Amino acid sequence: MTAAPFDEAADLAALQRVAWRDAVRRHPTVVVGGALLVLMVAMAVFAPYLGTVDPQALSPIRRLRPPSAQYWFGTDMLGRDVYSRVVFGARISLLVGLGVAFFSTAFGLAIGLVAGFNRSVDAVVMRIMDGLMAIPAVLLAIALMALTKASVENVILAVTVSEVPRVSRLVRGVVLSLREQPFVEAARATGTRGARIVMRHVLPNTIAPLIVQGTYICASAIITEAILSFLGAGTPPNIPSWGNIMAEGRSLFQVAAYIILFPGLFLSMTVLAVNLVGDGLRDALDPRLARRM
Repeated sequence: MTAAPFDEAADLAALQRVAWRDAVRRHPTVVVGGALLVLMVAMAVFAPYLGTVDPQALSPIRRLRPPSAQYWFGTDMLGRDVYSRVVFGARISLLVGLGVAFFSTAFGLAIGLVAGFNRSVDAVVMRIMDGLMAIPAVLLAIALMALTKASVENVILAVTVSEVPRVSRLVRGVVLSLREQPFVEAARATGTRGARIVMRHVLPNTIAPLIVQGTYICASAIITEAILSFLGAGTPPNIPSWGNIMAEGRSLFQVAAYIILFPGLFLSMTVLAVNLVGDGLRDALDPRLARRM
C-alpha cells in the first residue's frame, strides 16, 4: 500500500481556506463592511464606465424628471443626471475621508509620540490640542474654510486640523502607559537611546489603536465634508459631491425628494461600511494589543 503523494500547494490552499472561514466567522463585521467599502471604491474608480454621463452637463428641457429607465435617479432642477452626479460624488467623499484619515493619523502620531516622551513639550503642545478640541469640529472647519477658497484640498486641510487633536491625545495616552512598562525600563537601563526606544518598542504598540481610530476619522471626515458642502462652505458648487447635491435639492424636497434621497443613501452606506470595518478591527486588534502590553 503506497502513501498518498504530498501536494504542498493543495495543503497551503486548504489552510488558507480554513483561515479565511475562521476570520469570517470571528469578525463578520470586517467582511461585510469591507465588501461595502470595496464596492464604493470600485464605483468611484470606474465611475466613467458605469453608464454615466457628464455630471455637469446642463439640460433645462429635461429638468426634474423622476427616476425612470432612462434616468435611473432622475434629474435635478438644471436637468443634470442625478445618477451620474451621485456616482462621481463618491470620488470626492472617499478622497476627503481617506486623505483626512491619513494626514490626521500621521500628524497626530508624531505629536503624540513627542508629547508622551517629553514633559516640557507635553505641557505646551497638549494645551494647544485641548484648545482645538474645545471648538466643535464642524465650526472649526467652517472657520478655516472661511479663511481660504473653496476646494477639495482646503476641505481636507480644514477637517484634518480638527481631527489631529483627537489622534494626538490617543497616542499620548498609549505612550504614557507604555513608558512605565518593564520592557521600556529595561531598554533604558541598557543605555538604549530614547529615539530607538520610541521606534522599536513604543511605535509598534500604537499601530493597532491608530488603525481603528483612522477608520472612525475617515467616517467622520466623510460626514463633515457633506455638512460643509451642504452649508456652502465645502467643495465648490460646480463639483458633484454628495453634500452639494443634497444642498441643491433641499429647496425642492417636497416635489423631488429623490435628489436628496439617493446621495443621502450612498453617504449612509459608505459611513456604515467604514464604521463596520472599524468595529471589526477593534475587536480583532484589541486582544493582540493587550497581549503585547
